Amino acid sequence: MKLKKSPYLLYADAKGLTYEDKSLYALGRSGWDAGDVPLEEWIELPDGGQLYTLPDRQGLGIDVKSGQIRVCEKGRAVAAFVPPAYTVLRLSPYVTLPEATPLPLYCYSAVSWSGGKLYVPATRIEQDIRQEAAGYDDEKIARGIALFTSLYPQNRLVKHLAENCAARYTCPAARNFFLGRWECPIPVSPACNANCLGCISFIPATEVFQSSHDRLSFKPTAAEIIEYTVPHLETAPYPIISFGQGCEGEPLLMWETIREAILQIRKFTPKGSININTNGSKPEAVNLLCQSGLNSIRVSMNSAQERLYTAYYLPNNYKFQDIVESLKIVRSHGGWASINYFVFPGVTDTAAEFQALCDLIDYTGLSMIQWRNFNIDPDFYLHKLNIGDSDPGMGLLEMMNLLQEKYPDLKFGYFNPPKERMANYEMDFAH
Repeated sequence: MKLKKSPYLLYADAKGLTYEDKSLYALGRSGWDAGDVPLEEWIELPDGGQLYTLPDRQGLGIDVKSGQIRVCEKGRAVAAFVPPAYTVLRLSPYVTLPEATPLPLYCYSAVSWSGGKLYVPATRIEQDIRQEAAGYDDEKIARGIALFTSLYPQNRLVKHLAENCAARYTCPAARNFFLGRWECPIPVSPACNANCLGCISFIPATEVFQSSHDRLSFKPTAAEIIEYTVPHLETAPYPIISFGQGCEGEPLLMWETIREAILQIRKFTPKGSININTNGSKPEAVNLLCQSGLNSIRVSMNSAQERLYTAYYLPNNYKFQDIVESLKIVRSHGGWASINYFVFPGVTDTAAEFQALCDLIDYTGLSMIQWRNFNIDPDFYLHKLNIGDSDPGMGLLEMMNLLQEKYPDLKFGYFNPPKERMANYEMDFAH
């Protein structure tokens, strides 16, 4: 349902109960700035979304009578989690109180209330339903965990995916694996060669917030990988196996094991596609993996600008140009190259970022942008990257439209596509 007038701001009391403030219209945040949200950007909060209350922060809205921006002093600010397949267009605006500490590693979408419903500024960027909340049956997942752990009782990776990823963190990819469908995760590296400010699996003890996941603690063998991935490729609908997951470090540090696994997997089955989610830091290794049978790569980046990328990733022994070369190498082998693009309204949609992204696309022949919601405290991120007040962004929807006009073959989405969709992206594989 499309809104016909501005929705109201939400606030939370000390118990976490949420209320609408009919004296304030809701705003959205872009960079450091709070401003109006165009009515066409508001959509109903999708199934699987939820609300967060933000400690030591007060929301900002537009006074219904005066039209001026002011603080809501009735309670704490509220933000929303928007589920996968949707890209957040504006963040929750608030005033941070002096005693506040950084927020946990989640994305904090603006959220509002109108006509008895919650609304968020977001767009559905992906039609694939593989991580929709309605598609998960806890009883079936539990049966799948019991079955797979009995089939592979000595496999440490299957145990890790069962006990940590699926059961403890309700990882959508791991849950799909235990349901026998689509993309199968392969965490492979306990170490990393980057020091990402918002790493979800390892944050130095000197920081005041914690990682949301415990990192993989062992180096799996090629045999362990092969044991459970070959059956998945043989039996799952539209199967993909993906090295590189949020519960690990950088998979290219284990490229020799990955190469051995790929070579052996392809001796058993030609089915499905083999993907790696990576920081792209070792282009020589990527080249060897492509020669061995790697089909696709997804390289994570917060920015196509080297300065902003380096300030966030704090790379060890690699440079921004290495990740660009990795993307180009995969395309030179005829593979599918995506970027896992961490979207931050007011930073991602600036003129400088747009130009840098176009340069990247031109040089690499990029196949796809996965417009991912950035899980990080907004103030923390902007301070750490030394981003001050700047020219207003063009707006994420406008940026997307300009890119589609300039690069009609470039695909937008949220997930790694199966090879069937790589061949015909416009077909509907959302089942």
